[in-house]
Amino acid sequence: MRSDNKSMVDLAKKLVRSLRKAYPEAKCALNHSNPLELLIATILSAQCTDDRVNIVTSQLFRKYRNCEDYLSVSQTELEADINSVTFFRNKSKAIQGACRIIAYQYGGQVPQTLEQLVELPGVGRKTANVVLGNAFGISSGVVVDTHVMRLSQRFGLTKKKEPEKIEMDLMSILPRKEWIDFSHLLIMHGRRVCKARKPACNNCVIESLCPSSSLK
Repeated sequence: MRSDNKSMVDLAKKLVRSLRKAYPEAKCALNHSNPLELLIATILSAQCTDDRVNIVTSQLFRKYRNCEDYLSVSQTELEADINSVTFFRNKSKAIQGACRIIAYQYGGQVPQTLEQLVELPGVGRKTANVVLGNAFGISSGVVVDTHVMRLSQRFGLTKKKEPEKIEMDLMSILPRKEWIDFSHLLIMHGRRVCKARKPACNNCVIESLCPSSSLK
């Protein structure tokens, strides 16, 4: 292992250890009770806040229990049920498209491989990783959202700009068993402390490990 990569591995271990102590409650922020609900919620969350999605799904998941329920209504009706999220028309089309494939190709059960999930409408690698990691406990990759992207760059764990390239860098320095939790930890830290416009370095539990700290 090259020395620079080894230093990144050591840094990642220290970050995980400190963040896990700071945020023992870190978990997926999207409310769900089964894999299909998580898939739908994650599709809805694209360019939309988790809080808004949770408000919408609190009613949505009472009305729609399975793929057949989503397919039994018109797209217009589904649009009306989710119209407070961004791009609700495109998302309603994607949800019904995904449910159609799940119902007819997978017997109504959300598939459990990355390759199968990314073939569903509205599902990219990030969404697939969210579903596999949080619904099935399968470490298929590292979820890279805006918080994970920003913090990974600030910590010096990657110099890449594209989410998939950042993910590959993180996968190379993190033990596979940490892939799922790492995203939750960084997302929570990004929301509470290491914010985009003005990170609160003076209140940061990992400030001493961060090369981007404003206190240095």
